Amino acid sequence: MFFRKKNKLKSSNDENLMQLLEQSKQEWFKHRELLRLSFEHNEELVAQTKTHEAKYFFLFREVRKRNIRIKN
Repeated sequence: MFFRKKNKLKSSNDENLMQLLEQSKQEWFKHRELLRLSFEHNEELVAQTKTHEAKYFFLFREVRKRNIRIKN
């Protein structure tokens, strides 16, 4: 009775975290593919790719720490 709001907030935050994880994965893959297909070595693109990769792995570790399971 007293913890319903807490559980509801946790589940909504978990869903938001999973959406952020998926978005960051897509951004990282997009930048990685752009870097692979580029003809010239672009330092800004390399930095953006590393930033998106770091963001993805940070969110991934947070999901694992919270023991969030993907619902099918």
